[in-house]
Amino acid sequence: MGGRELRICVVGDELSAGMGDARGLGWVGRVVARTQSEEPMFVTSLAVPEETTTALSARWEAECRRRFAPGCDNRLVVALGSADLVAGLSLARSRLNLANIIDSARSEQVGVFVVGPPPRPDVDGDALAALSAAFADVSGRRQVRYVETFAPLRTHDQWHADVAAGDGVHPGQAGYGLLAWLVLHNGWHDWLALPEPD
Repeated sequence: MGGRELRICVVGDELSAGMGDARGLGWVGRVVARTQSEEPMFVTSLAVPEETTTALSARWEAECRRRFAPGCDNRLVVALGSADLVAGLSLARSRLNLANIIDSARSEQVGVFVVGPPPRPDVDGDALAALSAAFADVSGRRQVRYVETFAPLRTHDQWHADVAAGDGVHPGQAGYGLLAWLVLHNGWHDWLALPEPD
């Protein structure tokens, strides 16, 4: 990071705010707790429940710009959910929305990290798999790190048990722990040019 203050804005739906986690940490809090930086680090979750990528692409820049600053190492984490499927957006529209977010951020020299949508029992699994694959493709074409959460959790007993024990849609502590593990073990520290925790 070269001695610059690190500022990370996490934009996404209610999962990025840890909805359903009794400890109030969500995956973002758990990841931050395992991120060691010698420089000051500012991390904020700018979540909107049930937000589609269309709505996200329209708001992220104005909200993040207020929190970024010249001379800082400004970073954007795009935490994607399954609201596009619920809202009936086409895959092409979802792809375009994510592409626009990434392209706009990079034009402002803001580093981008994308976290894909995890499984939801009330959303068609095959459709969600296709959405995640589309997000992964957009990220890959732009050489942006993408964390696949759907595939590893699709048949994960602990994930499904944790979601079922809550409101049937959002995970609890165990589920957010699994999401945090996936983020931490899929390039998070490397993206930030920070050492891996002991």
